[in-house]
Formats: sequence, C-alpha cells, structure tokens
Amino acid sequence: MTTDVSGLSQLGAQTAQPTSPERAVLERVPNPHPDELYLARFTVPEFTSLCPVTGQPDFAHIVIDYAPQDWLVESKSLKLFMTSFRNHGAFHEDCTVAIGKRLRDLLEPRWLRIGGWWYPRGGIPIDVFWQTGAPPEGLWLPELGVPTYRGRG
Repeated sequence: MTTDVSGLSQLGAQTAQPTSPERAVLERVPNPHPDELYLARFTVPEFTSLCPVTGQPDFAHIVIDYAPQDWLVESKSLKLFMTSFRNHGAFHEDCTVAIGKRLRDLLEPRWLRIGGWWYPRGGIPIDVFWQTGAPPEGLWLPELGVPTYRGRG
C-alpha cells in the first residue's frame, strides 16, 4: 500500500523552524484505513513555550490522542508546529487548547483529545485537558500515563 504524499512541502526537504504557531504549516496525508476505528497517539515530553507576561520559558508534557477518519497528521509537520511554540508567548490553557483546535480543524477526526501537564509556574503546576466530545464507542483508550506533578518528594 502506498500513501499519497504529493503536495507535502516539508517531508523529505530541509525545512526552517517556523517562527510562530500561526506561521507553522501543518500537513496531512490520506488515512489508508479510514473505515477502521483506531487511536493514534503523539507524545511531546519536552514541549516549551513562553510566559506571555514575563517571557520566561514554560515546560510541559503534551499527549495528543486522536481517532482518524479520512486524514492523518504528517509527523514532521507536527514536530515543527510543536516546536514553533518555543518563542510564542501564551498561557498554558491557550497553548493546549489551540493545539487541539488546530489539529481538529485540519484532520476532522472522529475524536481528539489533548492533555498538557505543565510544570510549576509560581509554585503551581497547571494541567489542561481538552477533547472534541465523547470518544466513539469501542475505541480503545489507553491510560494517558502522565502522573500529576509531585515535586521531589
């Protein structure tokens, strides 16, 4: 089975780091199994963005789960999109939900959820979760596998 990769601008090419999430190009490829119900997971354990007030770096562990329909996200474009937040100032909630909405709009999946486990800012960790609705019946949902922040003790 061959996947149609025509029209992709980043895969197999040297691609500059996007300067912002708005300028990042997210690409998709046809799902070779559009009639199957399954889950695809992307884990970004070293996500970074900037505090919109202080400009200091923020760090998170992001997990994206989605049940594809007609489209899959092209992984190189997703990596570039995720790293485009490194110089982007936004609150934790905004980053997490914006990533989920951008993927939802691009892929039109059966279902999508995103979890953001943010490391403490001002002594308080913030965890942000968003999903498109109830998961489809019969979809296997593995545990997210990211513990809440406990510090060193």
